[in-house]
Amino acid sequence: MPTLPWTVPNPPPPHGTAFVMASRFEVRTLKDVPRFFLRSLAAWKQVRSAPGAYGASLIAQPARRVFYTLSAWQDRDALYAYARAEPHRGIMTSLRPAMRTSTFTFWEVDTTGLPITWDDARRRLAEQARTDAVGDA
Repeated sequence: MPTLPWTVPNPPPPHGTAFVMASRFEVRTLKDVPRFFLRSLAAWKQVRSAPGAYGASLIAQPARRVFYTLSAWQDRDALYAYARAEPHRGIMTSLRPAMRTSTFTFWEVDTTGLPITWDDARRRLAEQARTDAVGDA
């Protein structure tokens, strides 16, 4: 399972809050995996120099066609500025047809709680997926 470990582009302040986002993506077919992974690396490179990024990690499970991201930001505006900037914006648009499912969850933590653990992120993603499924029913 390829994992890009927690990387800290900008050290968070010792006292404050961070806006956290976790995501889970499943692509439609195994042939979509290499393209998704390569595009993920471009987004990873971008996040490493993004203003307001406090940390990020990525897990790829190619055989399952699943990718997870986890990131912490100065605030919601910093995350959204990153998402709207290139290359991330173009990546999202180009990969949309390859996506089977996507789950996103957001929360705030004290900066002393960074880095976020993958166990916590996966638990929150599973809760969000259950909530989303109820909303779709």
